[in-house]
Amino acid sequence: MSGFLLLTVIYIAFISLGLPDALLGVGWPSMRLEFDAPLAMAGWIFMTIAAGTIVSSLFSGKLLERFDTKQVTFASGLVTALCLFGFYAAPSLPWLFVLSIPLGLGAGAVDAALNHYVAEHYAAHHMNWLHCFWGVGATGGPLIMASILNENGWRDGYLVVAYIQFGLAVLLLLSFPLWKQEPKRDTTYEQEETAVTELDRKLPRGLPYALITFLLYCGVEALVGLWASSYLVQMKAFSIATAATWVSIYYGSITVGRLLSGFLSFRISNRQMIRLGQGLALLGSLVFILPLNGAMIVGLILVGLGLAPIYPSMLHETPVRFGKQRAKHLMGYQMAFAYIGSTFLPPLFGLFATKLSLGIFPIVILFIMLFMLLNTERLNHILTNRQEESV
Repeated sequence: MSGFLLLTVIYIAFISLGLPDALLGVGWPSMRLEFDAPLAMAGWIFMTIAAGTIVSSLFSGKLLERFDTKQVTFASGLVTALCLFGFYAAPSLPWLFVLSIPLGLGAGAVDAALNHYVAEHYAAHHMNWLHCFWGVGATGGPLIMASILNENGWRDGYLVVAYIQFGLAVLLLLSFPLWKQEPKRDTTYEQEETAVTELDRKLPRGLPYALITFLLYCGVEALVGLWASSYLVQMKAFSIATAATWVSIYYGSITVGRLLSGFLSFRISNRQMIRLGQGLALLGSLVFILPLNGAMIVGLILVGLGLAPIYPSMLHETPVRFGKQRAKHLMGYQMAFAYIGSTFLPPLFGLFATKLSLGIFPIVILFIMLFMLLNTERLNHILTNRQEESV
Protein backbone atom coordinates (compact mmCIF):
# COMPACT_ATOMS: atom_id res chain seq x y z
CA MET A 1 0.00 0.00 0.00
CA SER A 2 2.82 2.42 0.87
CA GLY A 3 4.41 1.73 -2.54
CA PHE A 4 1.18 2.75 -4.28
CA LEU A 5 0.90 5.90 -2.18
CA LEU A 6 4.53 6.79 -2.93
CA LEU A 7 3.95 6.41 -6.66
CA THR A 8 0.86 8.63 -6.35
CA VAL A 9 2.94 11.32 -4.63
CA ILE A 10 5.57 11.13 -7.39
CA TYR A 11 2.81 11.53 -9.99
CA ILE A 12 1.58 14.65 -8.19
CA ALA A 13 5.15 15.96 -8.00
CA PHE A 14 5.35 15.75 -11.79
CA ILE A 15 2.24 17.95 -11.98
CA SER A 16 4.10 20.56 -9.95
CA LEU A 17 7.03 20.34 -12.40
CA GLY A 18 4.77 21.18 -15.34
CA LEU A 19 2.58 23.91 -13.89
CA PRO A 20 4.97 26.89 -14.28
CA ASP A 21 6.56 25.86 -17.59
CA ALA A 22 4.22 27.62 -20.03
CA LEU A 23 3.12 30.58 -17.90
CA LEU A 24 5.70 32.98 -19.31
CA GLY A 25 4.95 32.24 -22.96
CA VAL A 26 1.20 32.59 -22.50
CA GLY A 27 1.35 35.67 -20.30
CA TRP A 28 4.10 37.51 -22.20
CA PRO A 29 1.87 39.39 -24.69
CA SER A 30 0.29 41.10 -21.66
CA MET A 31 3.42 41.25 -19.51
CA ARG A 32 5.50 43.02 -22.16
CA LEU A 33 2.86 45.75 -22.44
CA GLU A 34 2.90 46.41 -18.69
CA PHE A 35 6.71 46.45 -18.49
CA ASP A 36 7.16 48.14 -21.89
CA ALA A 37 9.55 45.35 -22.90
CA PRO A 38 10.60 44.21 -26.40
CA LEU A 39 9.34 40.94 -27.87
CA ALA A 40 12.67 39.11 -27.51
CA MET A 41 12.91 39.81 -23.75
CA ALA A 42 10.75 36.75 -23.03
CA GLY A 43 13.52 34.61 -24.48
CA TRP A 44 16.08 36.12 -22.12
CA ILE A 45 13.89 35.55 -19.07
CA PHE A 46 13.26 32.01 -20.22
CA MET A 47 17.01 31.58 -20.75
CA THR A 48 17.74 32.74 -17.20
CA ILE A 49 15.34 30.16 -15.78
CA ALA A 50 16.84 27.39 -17.89
CA ALA A 51 20.40 28.44 -17.03
CA GLY A 52 19.63 27.70 -13.38
CA THR A 53 18.38 24.25 -14.33
CA ILE A 54 21.62 23.53 -16.21
CA VAL A 55 23.73 24.26 -13.13
CA SER A 56 21.56 22.21 -10.76
CA SER A 57 21.28 19.32 -13.25
CA LEU A 58 25.06 19.08 -13.66
CA PHE A 59 25.46 18.81 -9.89
CA SER A 60 22.37 16.63 -9.32
CA GLY A 61 24.47 13.47 -8.99
CA LYS A 62 26.48 14.96 -6.13
CA LEU A 63 23.30 16.41 -4.63
CA LEU A 64 21.65 12.99 -4.58
CA GLU A 65 24.70 11.49 -2.89
CA ARG A 66 24.19 13.91 0.00
CA PHE A 67 20.40 14.29 0.20
CA ASP A 68 17.47 11.93 -0.35
CA THR A 69 15.20 12.27 -3.37
CA LYS A 70 12.30 13.24 -1.09
CA GLN A 71 14.27 16.11 0.44
CA VAL A 72 15.33 17.46 -2.96
CA THR A 73 11.75 17.20 -4.26
CA PHE A 74 10.20 19.03 -1.30
CA ALA A 75 12.79 21.81 -1.28
CA SER A 76 12.32 22.35 -5.01
CA GLY A 77 8.53 22.57 -4.70
CA LEU A 78 8.82 25.14 -1.92
CA VAL A 79 11.38 27.29 -3.79
CA THR A 80 9.25 27.16 -6.93
CA ALA A 81 6.17 28.35 -5.03
CA LEU A 82 8.08 31.26 -3.48
CA CYS A 83 9.49 32.33 -6.85
CA LEU A 84 6.10 32.21 -8.55
CA PHE A 85 4.68 34.38 -5.78
CA GLY A 86 7.59 36.72 -6.45
CA PHE A 87 6.59 36.93 -10.13
CA TYR A 88 3.10 37.94 -9.00
CA ALA A 89 4.46 40.73 -6.82
CA ALA A 90 7.35 41.84 -9.08
CA PRO A 91 7.33 45.67 -9.32
CA SER A 92 9.60 45.84 -12.39
CA LEU A 93 11.21 43.75 -15.13
CA PRO A 94 14.61 43.23 -13.41
CA TRP A 95 12.86 41.40 -10.57
CA LEU A 96 11.71 38.74 -13.03
CA PHE A 97 15.34 38.02 -13.87
CA VAL A 98 16.33 37.84 -10.19
CA LEU A 99 13.52 35.41 -9.39
CA SER A 100 14.22 33.31 -12.48
CA ILE A 101 17.56 32.12 -11.06
CA PRO A 102 16.24 30.19 -8.00
CA LEU A 103 13.21 29.12 -10.03
CA GLY A 104 15.53 27.36 -12.48
CA LEU A 105 17.81 25.91 -9.80
CA GLY A 106 14.88 24.25 -8.05
CA ALA A 107 13.37 22.86 -11.23
CA GLY A 108 16.61 21.29 -12.49
CA ALA A 109 17.44 19.50 -9.23
CA VAL A 110 14.05 17.86 -8.75
CA ASP A 111 13.72 16.97 -12.44
CA ALA A 112 16.98 15.01 -12.52
CA ALA A 113 16.31 13.42 -9.12
CA LEU A 114 12.82 12.15 -9.93
CA ASN A 115 13.70 11.00 -13.43
CA HIS A 116 16.65 8.97 -12.14
CA TYR A 117 14.50 7.51 -9.37
CA VAL A 118 11.78 6.41 -11.77
CA ALA A 119 14.20 5.07 -14.41
CA GLU A 120 15.94 3.07 -11.68
CA HIS A 121 12.87 1.65 -9.91
CA TYR A 122 9.90 1.58 -12.31
CA ALA A 123 8.99 0.20 -15.73
CA ALA A 124 8.76 2.21 -18.97
CA HIS A 125 5.01 2.75 -18.82
CA HIS A 126 5.35 4.57 -15.50
CA MET A 127 7.93 6.95 -17.00
CA ASN A 128 5.50 7.81 -19.82
CA TRP A 129 2.55 8.24 -17.48
CA LEU A 130 4.56 10.34 -15.04
CA HIS A 131 5.53 12.70 -17.83
CA CYS A 132 1.89 12.63 -18.84
CA PHE A 133 1.21 14.13 -15.42
CA TRP A 134 3.88 16.74 -16.14
CA GLY A 135 1.71 17.51 -19.17
CA VAL A 136 -1.31 17.88 -16.89
CA GLY A 137 0.58 20.63 -15.11
CA ALA A 138 1.91 22.18 -18.33
CA THR A 139 -1.62 22.17 -19.75
CA GLY A 140 -3.22 23.49 -16.58
CA GLY A 141 -0.83 26.44 -16.29
CA PRO A 142 -1.85 28.07 -19.60
CA LEU A 143 -5.52 27.30 -18.95
CA ILE A 144 -5.33 29.09 -15.60
CA MET A 145 -3.55 32.04 -17.20
CA ALA A 146 -5.98 32.17 -20.15
CA SER A 147 -9.04 32.14 -17.88
CA ILE A 148 -7.67 35.02 -15.80
CA LEU A 149 -6.06 37.20 -18.50
CA ASN A 150 -9.29 38.87 -19.63
CA GLU A 151 -10.33 39.77 -16.07
CA ASN A 152 -7.48 40.28 -13.63
CA GLY A 153 -4.35 40.14 -15.77
CA TRP A 154 -1.27 37.95 -15.78
CA ARG A 155 -0.29 38.60 -12.14
CA ASP A 156 -3.26 36.71 -10.74
CA GLY A 157 -2.40 33.79 -13.02
CA TYR A 158 1.00 33.51 -11.34
CA LEU A 159 -0.63 33.91 -7.91
CA VAL A 160 -3.05 31.02 -8.45
CA VAL A 161 -0.26 28.71 -9.62
CA ALA A 162 1.90 29.77 -6.65
CA TYR A 163 -0.87 28.76 -4.24
CA ILE A 164 -1.16 25.38 -5.95
CA GLN A 165 2.60 24.90 -5.66
CA PHE A 166 2.50 25.69 -1.94
CA GLY A 167 -0.18 23.02 -1.52
CA LEU A 168 1.91 20.46 -3.41
CA ALA A 169 4.95 21.30 -1.26
CA VAL A 170 2.94 20.58 1.89
CA LEU A 171 1.81 17.25 0.43
CA LEU A 172 5.41 16.31 -0.37
CA LEU A 173 6.45 17.12 3.20
CA LEU A 174 3.68 14.92 4.61
CA SER A 175 4.75 12.07 2.32
CA PHE A 176 8.26 11.72 3.83
CA PRO A 177 7.44 8.48 5.75
CA LEU A 178 6.41 6.78 2.49
CA TRP A 179 9.92 7.05 1.05
CA LYS A 180 11.41 4.81 3.75
CA GLN A 181 10.45 1.68 1.84
CA GLU A 182 12.12 1.85 -1.57
CA PRO A 183 10.28 0.00 -4.36
CA LYS A 184 11.98 -2.85 -6.16
CA ARG A 185 13.81 -1.95 -9.30
CA ASP A 186 12.42 -3.02 -12.67
CA THR A 187 14.83 -5.67 -14.08
CA THR A 188 13.48 -6.00 -17.61
CA TYR A 189 16.74 -4.92 -19.20
CA GLU A 190 19.22 -6.20 -16.58
CA GLN A 191 21.19 -8.39 -19.00
CA GLU A 192 21.48 -5.65 -21.60
CA GLU A 193 22.65 -3.15 -18.98
CA THR A 194 25.34 -5.53 -17.73
CA ALA A 195 26.63 -6.13 -21.26
CA VAL A 196 26.86 -2.43 -22.02
CA THR A 197 28.57 -1.66 -18.71
CA GLU A 198 31.16 -4.40 -19.22
CA LEU A 199 31.92 -3.24 -22.77
CA ASP A 200 32.35 0.48 -22.09
CA ARG A 201 33.80 1.50 -18.73
CA LYS A 202 35.01 4.89 -19.88
CA LEU A 203 33.17 7.50 -21.97
CA PRO A 204 30.23 5.62 -23.54
CA ARG A 205 30.14 5.54 -27.31
CA GLY A 206 27.16 7.40 -28.68
CA LEU A 207 26.85 9.67 -25.63
CA PRO A 208 27.41 12.90 -27.64
CA TYR A 209 24.50 11.99 -29.93
CA ALA A 210 22.29 11.29 -26.91
CA LEU A 211 23.19 14.65 -25.39
CA ILE A 212 22.51 16.50 -28.66
CA THR A 213 19.15 14.76 -28.99
CA PHE A 214 18.16 15.90 -25.49
CA LEU A 215 19.25 19.43 -26.40
CA LEU A 216 17.18 19.46 -29.59
CA TYR A 217 14.13 17.86 -28.02
CA CYS A 218 13.79 20.22 -25.07
CA GLY A 219 14.81 23.16 -27.24
CA VAL A 220 12.04 22.62 -29.77
CA GLU A 221 9.42 21.75 -27.15
CA ALA A 222 10.19 24.99 -25.28
CA LEU A 223 10.43 27.01 -28.49
CA VAL A 224 6.94 25.99 -29.57
CA GLY A 225 5.53 26.57 -26.08
CA LEU A 226 7.11 30.02 -25.75
CA TRP A 227 6.57 31.48 -29.24
CA ALA A 228 3.47 29.78 -30.65
CA SER A 229 1.19 32.21 -28.81
CA SER A 230 3.00 35.28 -30.17
CA TYR A 231 3.05 33.73 -33.67
CA LEU A 232 -0.70 33.10 -33.60
CA VAL A 233 -1.42 36.63 -32.31
CA GLN A 234 0.89 38.57 -34.63
CA MET A 235 0.94 36.44 -37.80
CA LYS A 236 -2.49 34.78 -37.73
CA ALA A 237 -4.52 37.54 -36.01
CA PHE A 238 -5.71 35.33 -33.13
CA SER A 239 -6.84 37.02 -29.91
CA ILE A 240 -4.47 36.69 -26.95
CA ALA A 241 -6.91 34.47 -25.04
CA THR A 242 -7.53 32.21 -28.07
CA ALA A 243 -3.82 31.85 -28.75
CA ALA A 244 -3.26 30.95 -25.08
CA THR A 245 -5.95 28.28 -25.35
CA TRP A 246 -4.24 26.71 -28.39
CA VAL A 247 -0.89 26.64 -26.62
CA SER A 248 -2.68 24.84 -23.81
CA ILE A 249 -4.04 22.37 -26.37
CA TYR A 250 -0.47 21.82 -27.60
CA TYR A 251 0.59 20.83 -24.08
CA GLY A 252 -2.62 18.85 -23.77
CA SER A 253 -1.60 16.87 -26.85
CA ILE A 254 1.70 16.04 -25.18
CA THR A 255 -0.26 14.90 -22.12
CA VAL A 256 -2.64 12.68 -24.08
CA GLY A 257 0.24 11.34 -26.15
CA ARG A 258 2.13 10.27 -23.05
CA LEU A 259 -0.95 8.58 -21.64
CA LEU A 260 -1.26 6.57 -24.85
CA SER A 261 2.50 5.96 -24.94
CA GLY A 262 2.31 4.28 -21.55
CA PHE A 263 0.02 1.64 -23.03
CA LEU A 264 2.09 1.35 -26.23
CA SER A 265 5.25 0.75 -24.16
CA PHE A 266 3.85 -2.65 -23.14
CA ARG A 267 4.24 -3.77 -26.76
CA ILE A 268 7.05 -1.76 -28.33
CA SER A 269 10.53 -0.79 -27.13
CA ASN A 270 11.79 2.62 -26.04
CA ARG A 271 13.78 2.90 -29.26
CA GLN A 272 10.67 2.28 -31.36
CA MET A 273 8.70 4.78 -29.29
CA ILE A 274 11.34 7.45 -29.91
CA ARG A 275 11.36 6.80 -33.67
CA LEU A 276 7.55 6.81 -33.88
CA GLY A 277 7.28 10.07 -31.94
CA GLN A 278 9.91 11.86 -34.02
CA GLY A 279 8.24 10.79 -37.25
CA LEU A 280 4.86 12.14 -36.10
CA ALA A 281 6.41 15.41 -34.85
CA LEU A 282 8.15 15.86 -38.20
CA LEU A 283 4.80 15.36 -39.95
CA GLY A 284 3.22 17.99 -37.72
CA SER A 285 5.99 20.47 -38.49
CA LEU A 286 5.39 19.90 -42.20
CA VAL A 287 1.71 20.79 -41.65
CA PHE A 288 2.88 24.07 -40.04
CA ILE A 289 4.14 25.17 -43.45
CA LEU A 290 0.69 25.13 -45.02
CA PRO A 291 -0.68 28.72 -45.32
CA LEU A 292 -3.92 28.05 -43.42
CA ASN A 293 -4.93 28.89 -39.83
CA GLY A 294 -6.52 25.47 -39.46
CA ALA A 295 -3.29 23.80 -40.62
CA MET A 296 -1.35 25.57 -37.88
CA ILE A 297 -3.73 24.26 -35.26
CA VAL A 298 -3.61 20.70 -36.61
CA GLY A 299 0.18 20.98 -36.72
CA LEU A 300 0.32 21.99 -33.05
CA ILE A 301 -1.68 18.90 -32.10
CA LEU A 302 0.45 16.55 -34.22
CA VAL A 303 3.69 18.02 -32.92
CA GLY A 304 2.45 17.65 -29.34
CA LEU A 305 1.43 14.02 -29.89
CA GLY A 306 4.74 13.30 -31.61
CA LEU A 307 6.90 14.89 -28.95
CA ALA A 308 5.02 13.03 -26.21
CA PRO A 309 6.95 9.71 -26.04
CA ILE A 310 10.42 10.98 -26.98
CA TYR A 311 11.63 12.50 -23.71
CA PRO A 312 10.37 9.85 -21.22
CA SER A 313 11.54 7.03 -23.52
CA MET A 314 15.03 8.52 -23.81
CA LEU A 315 15.22 8.96 -20.03
CA HIS A 316 14.06 5.42 -19.30
CA GLU A 317 16.51 4.05 -21.87
CA THR A 318 19.51 5.66 -20.11
CA PRO A 319 20.47 2.63 -17.94
CA VAL A 320 20.11 0.38 -21.00
CA ARG A 321 22.21 2.60 -23.24
CA PHE A 322 25.02 3.37 -20.84
CA GLY A 323 24.76 1.01 -17.87
CA LYS A 324 23.23 1.22 -14.42
CA GLN A 325 26.45 2.39 -12.73
CA ARG A 326 26.63 5.51 -14.88
CA ALA A 327 22.92 6.31 -14.91
CA LYS A 328 22.79 8.61 -11.85
CA HIS A 329 25.44 11.00 -13.18
CA LEU A 330 24.59 10.67 -16.88
CA MET A 331 20.96 11.45 -16.11
CA GLY A 332 22.10 14.81 -14.75
CA TYR A 333 24.30 15.46 -17.79
CA GLN A 334 21.43 14.64 -20.15
CA MET A 335 19.12 16.92 -18.21
CA ALA A 336 21.75 19.66 -18.38
CA PHE A 337 21.94 19.41 -22.18
CA ALA A 338 18.15 19.33 -22.31
CA TYR A 339 18.07 22.64 -20.48
CA ILE A 340 20.82 24.04 -22.69
CA GLY A 341 18.36 23.52 -25.52
CA SER A 342 15.63 25.21 -23.48
CA THR A 343 18.03 28.00 -22.61
CA PHE A 344 19.38 28.95 -26.00
CA LEU A 345 16.99 27.88 -28.76
CA PRO A 346 13.96 30.00 -27.67
CA PRO A 347 15.92 33.26 -27.16
CA LEU A 348 17.96 32.67 -30.33
CA PHE A 349 14.72 32.30 -32.22
CA GLY A 350 13.47 35.50 -30.58
CA LEU A 351 16.53 37.37 -31.87
CA PHE A 352 16.07 36.07 -35.41
CA ALA A 353 12.32 36.74 -35.30
CA THR A 354 12.98 40.32 -34.17
CA LYS A 355 15.49 40.87 -37.00
CA LEU A 356 13.45 39.05 -39.65
CA SER A 357 9.87 38.07 -38.85
CA LEU A 358 7.85 35.71 -36.67
CA GLY A 359 6.89 34.15 -40.00
CA ILE A 360 10.05 32.00 -39.86
CA PHE A 361 8.51 30.04 -36.95
CA PRO A 362 7.20 27.04 -38.99
CA ILE A 363 10.42 26.71 -41.03
CA VAL A 364 12.66 26.72 -37.94
CA ILE A 365 10.52 24.04 -36.26
CA LEU A 366 10.72 21.84 -39.36
CA PHE A 367 14.52 22.00 -39.56
CA ILE A 368 14.97 21.24 -35.85
CA MET A 369 12.66 18.21 -36.11
CA LEU A 370 14.54 16.89 -39.12
CA PHE A 371 17.95 17.31 -37.49
CA MET A 372 16.73 15.60 -34.31
CA LEU A 373 15.50 12.59 -36.29
CA LEU A 374 18.77 12.25 -38.24
CA ASN A 375 20.82 12.55 -35.04
CA THR A 376 18.75 9.87 -33.28
CA GLU A 377 19.16 7.42 -36.14
CA ARG A 378 22.94 7.90 -35.97
CA LEU A 379 22.82 7.11 -32.23
CA ASN A 380 20.75 3.97 -32.91
CA HIS A 381 23.32 2.82 -35.44
CA ILE A 382 26.15 3.21 -32.91
CA LEU A 383 24.22 1.40 -30.16
CA THR A 384 23.34 -1.47 -32.48
CA ASN A 385 26.99 -1.95 -33.46
CA ARG A 386 28.06 -1.83 -29.80
CA GLN A 387 25.54 -4.50 -28.81
CA GLU A 388 26.76 -6.74 -31.64
CA GLU A 389 30.37 -6.34 -30.42
CA SER A 390 29.37 -7.39 -26.90
CA VAL A 391 27.90 -10.71 -28.09
